[in-house]
Amino acid sequence: MSTTELINRKTSPSSPDASPPPIHQEKPSFESTNHPKPGDSEASPSRPTIAVALRRVLEVVQTNMKPERELGTPPSAWQGLRAIITMSYLNILLICIPVSWALHFVWQNNTTSTQDTIIFVFSFLSIVPLAKLLAFSTDELSCRVGQTLAGLLNATLGNAVELIVSIIALVKCELQIVQSSLVGSILSNLLLVLGMCFFAGGTKFSEQGFGVSATQLNSSLLTVSVIAVLLPAAFHFSAGAVIVDSTEGPEILAVSHGSAIILLFIYLSYLVFQLFSHKNLYNDSTGANFQSTAYPKHKPNRLTRRFVLHKKKKASDEEKVDGQPTAIATSDGEATDPAATSSETHVNGPSTAEEEEEDQPLLSVSMTIALLVFVTVIVAVTAEFLVDSIDGLTDTGHISKEFVGLVLLPIVGNAAEHVTAVTVSVKDKLDLSLGVAVGSSIQIALFVIPFVVVLGWIIGKPLTLLFDPYESIVLFLSVLVVNYTVADGKSNWLEGMILMCLYLMLAVTFWYYPGVNISQQLAQC
Repeated sequence: MSTTELINRKTSPSSPDASPPPIHQEKPSFESTNHPKPGDSEASPSRPTIAVALRRVLEVVQTNMKPERELGTPPSAWQGLRAIITMSYLNILLICIPVSWALHFVWQNNTTSTQDTIIFVFSFLSIVPLAKLLAFSTDELSCRVGQTLAGLLNATLGNAVELIVSIIALVKCELQIVQSSLVGSILSNLLLVLGMCFFAGGTKFSEQGFGVSATQLNSSLLTVSVIAVLLPAAFHFSAGAVIVDSTEGPEILAVSHGSAIILLFIYLSYLVFQLFSHKNLYNDSTGANFQSTAYPKHKPNRLTRRFVLHKKKKASDEEKVDGQPTAIATSDGEATDPAATSSETHVNGPSTAEEEEEDQPLLSVSMTIALLVFVTVIVAVTAEFLVDSIDGLTDTGHISKEFVGLVLLPIVGNAAEHVTAVTVSVKDKLDLSLGVAVGSSIQIALFVIPFVVVLGWIIGKPLTLLFDPYESIVLFLSVLVVNYTVADGKSNWLEGMILMCLYLMLAVTFWYYPGVNISQQLAQC
């Protein structure tokens, strides 16, 4: 065998004497396995990345921003302006705005008690239509978002008047007005607004249902905020005799600042809970609520039944002459028409389609935002004139600052919420009414009050959570009564009347109560 043949025989794969080529096994590396490198914690697929978290947040925001019903084409600027002018008969009171401004600038140098009273009355009447315009613009924004975010908008912008009045009074160092107006706003929402919702809905429905879980959670949040208000008062009455005023004042102020920061953190957690993690809990379309029941229909008595039968028989005889179908009288005196019966299913058939019709907005988005900003500025200026005239009004001795702050100012600020909450309660949307009334109280207790305290801390005003003891006790008892009222998840007109009568009793006591400003005794502006 030649050398060339020997070489070819060794390299040929079909040769039986040829040995297979050696198999080279690659060593495993970290890149080829699913196990992360030691110390590489960010490469773990089990941990969500920042991009995934942001994507989830954007999805939740888009879900809350999506309206429940389709919207029609936005109106023109002229149609929107006409809708604003013809929105309510309360727009007639808009003439009080230039009158109050003119009186303020004419009498601003040397005003008497009578002149301050006149300025207060016109400024008071001016804020009523402005609050209604705020509610109108809020409703236009709410129809473009989901139900949960709509309730949050109604509660937030509904408190714009109280927040503006409180900030102006704080800058002018009217600490008693700040505290009493905020407590009065909570009482007005919990007792008057909620009572009117229960009563108005009870006139149409025997019982109305609402979400128990969300309402009980809101009651717990209100209880925590009331405890934060009661703690400085308990501190004062327990250790006030031991600690001198020069030391007690800064300590209570420090306690108030710390509690205010914690309340703001609770409010932020509440927003995350309501809008992101448990938004379905605040949705009344889940079907878990108690179904509202209407009043039973009373059957007619024997005399009425005979009259109805005689009338239907006479009408049927006339229809026989005209060749029309005869009405069929039932045993309880009611008559049914075969044609009407056959057409009833046709009429009731597309009812769901009618409910899914698109909502027609009255304002465009740009005009809505412009109206909201413009009305807010007008409210701020008018509220400043209102606060300036309070001292002259109370100097007459006919009315006290406690009654002005606890009753008059909250009624003006909550006028928009009154209309919105009562209107939707009659339409059997009690969850939205509770979202406006109770949600507004939560925002005042967990956001407005601590925000004003922190703002006073920033600008150097000694505003504390040490409220009037009588106001604090009344606030605690009111929250307790509301908690008992909403515990069963049902409402009727009697519960609404009880809440309204309780508010009237408190208003009578506040008329005669002189007020004790303990906070300003410990720390002066």
